[in-house]
Amino acid sequence: MLRVLFLVFLLASAQSGSLQKEAPPAPHNIFILAGQSNMSGRGGVELNATTGFLYWDGILPPECQPNASIFRLDADLKWVQATEPLHDGIDTTLINGVGPGMPFAHEILHLKPDYGTIGLVPCALSGSSIKRWQRGSSLYDRLMRRVNAAVESGGKVRGMLWYQGGADSMAYENAIAYERLLTQFFRDVTEELNSPGFMILQAAIASAKEKFTSIVRAAQFNVKEPNLLTVDADRLPVEWDNLHLNTRGQIQLGNLLASTYLKTSTLVVK
Repeated sequence: MLRVLFLVFLLASAQSGSLQKEAPPAPHNIFILAGQSNMSGRGGVELNATTGFLYWDGILPPECQPNASIFRLDADLKWVQATEPLHDGIDTTLINGVGPGMPFAHEILHLKPDYGTIGLVPCALSGSSIKRWQRGSSLYDRLMRRVNAAVESGGKVRGMLWYQGGADSMAYENAIAYERLLTQFFRDVTEELNSPGFMILQAAIASAKEKFTSIVRAAQFNVKEPNLLTVDADRLPVEWDNLHLNTRGQIQLGNLLASTYLKTSTLVVK
């Protein structure tokens, strides 16, 4: 009987050790994903004409497939292998699909194979206005809480992918305040993270149907922070709603963000 118990103990210990070994190490290069629904990802999200409900088609091109060098911080603040949808359990307002995060990470590794492991920290929330991202707000605090958890076991915060502005293009008073609030948000995040070489990669919103989109777009291009890079998401392919990027559009955006980042980051990131 004692021998049986001893063997059970050894087996349990071996299994425990195996589980511990399977826990992924902290990624070397950490990127925040923040903004609203196009950052959460709506690529492949379709409308069921019969039920009226949204659903994700689950189609994953190679640029969105899991990769042994790409991780995400999940809703429980744990590093796991990254799989789409990246914002699963984090943006729970609507159905998530493909966003720019995975294509961005894939393209970084494609262009710079020795870059090291990449950790993505999803923080976006559909429909969120820039006011909801100001310092002291729940979204700002959640972003900082998730980033602090991400760097606890190592790694450096290299940058933030930011795609937001649609919510502020619906009312004039919000659109004209956008440049000031966006500038303050970028400065606050940069100051609080205090991470050398930290870059903000902004996607300017497309010229969509909202009345004051042009004002918000102008504000996005007017902001001139030293660590800010802005790319244009206008004319990228969109879904049936003429608002959200489709999977192909998200891949193109991720590739554009990655190539833009690497052209500049080689001068500042060590």
